[in-house]
Amino acid sequence: MESLSVDLVDKAGSRSYPIHIGAGLIGRGELYRPYARGAVAIVTNSVVAPLYLEAVKKASGATAQIVVADGEQAKGWQTLNQVFDELLQARIGRDGLLVALGGGVVGDLAGFAAAIYQRGIDFVQVPTTLLAQVDSSVGGKTAINHALGKNMIGAFHQPRAVIADVATLDTLPERELRAGVAEVIKHGFALDASFVAWLEGNIELLLKRDAAALAHAVKRSCELKARVVAADEREAGERALLNFGHTFGHAIETGTGYGAWLHGEAVAAGMVMAAELSQLMGHLKKTEVARLRELVRRAGLPVKGPALAPERMLELMALDKKAAKGKTRFVLLESIGRAALRADVDEALVRKAIVAAAQ
Repeated sequence: MESLSVDLVDKAGSRSYPIHIGAGLIGRGELYRPYARGAVAIVTNSVVAPLYLEAVKKASGATAQIVVADGEQAKGWQTLNQVFDELLQARIGRDGLLVALGGGVVGDLAGFAAAIYQRGIDFVQVPTTLLAQVDSSVGGKTAINHALGKNMIGAFHQPRAVIADVATLDTLPERELRAGVAEVIKHGFALDASFVAWLEGNIELLLKRDAAALAHAVKRSCELKARVVAADEREAGERALLNFGHTFGHAIETGTGYGAWLHGEAVAAGMVMAAELSQLMGHLKKTEVARLRELVRRAGLPVKGPALAPERMLELMALDKKAAKGKTRFVLLESIGRAALRADVDEALVRKAIVAAAQ
């Protein structure tokens, strides 16, 4: 097991927490016990429950289990109310602990429930997908979707710990694994050129689920994200760079109906659009755009977006949470490994980028 720390300190003191990475961690009780002041409840879904619920229940001492439907459609008010109903029926108090066992949807949903249930209770992230292990479980962003936009209703609520058991990736469907690789690629292109070079040399090992390659990808992604979150917890500036590809990607998810495209698939196509836009604005070379396209292609991810008209994409992107003063802001690449948040983007260039990405 390797452990990293997300270092968060404010006037109230330290809210730092560990990220534990390794194989066989999910059933280790000592990783849960420090946070179980009261009753423990687990939130998971119908796919993950048969695989890992009993092991986590035994390790954490949970007395309540809440199993929600699988898929992005579960990330809404109806399922959130199901979680609250079952927490109240189980008499989970303010000293309770919520364990989020599953992928990004479960983590976001359970985290948001923990943020607002009885004005906030502790929770632990136990991500079982690559996407969740490298991205969504770290940083305290929790949310549910709205019909008009993804993750529009949410809160910042940091977990007490993240337990990333890479052995759970053995049961991950191929499509989900590739979707997680999209977020790994995002971390490299936005923040670390040397990590991009490593990915170019090891992408096939990741797709073959090589244990050492997966552990390195998870660790490096978490290191990069932890550094950014520590510097900018509430996304006032630098943290927005972690959304490279997401302005376009969220529009794809909303425009096609949640679940038709997996989050990582939409982000992959969104990164290509963002790279094309970066080139049109004079920041990125054609060869650098080609490197991103080729790595996305090798990962088995979509290089082209869905058949959504540029005007529809622009309409959906106008609802992006990074928008400021009525202007959509984009995370663009100044070079590989160096992203920047820009608001001075001509809509005509955005249209051109969407069209260019489809070619």
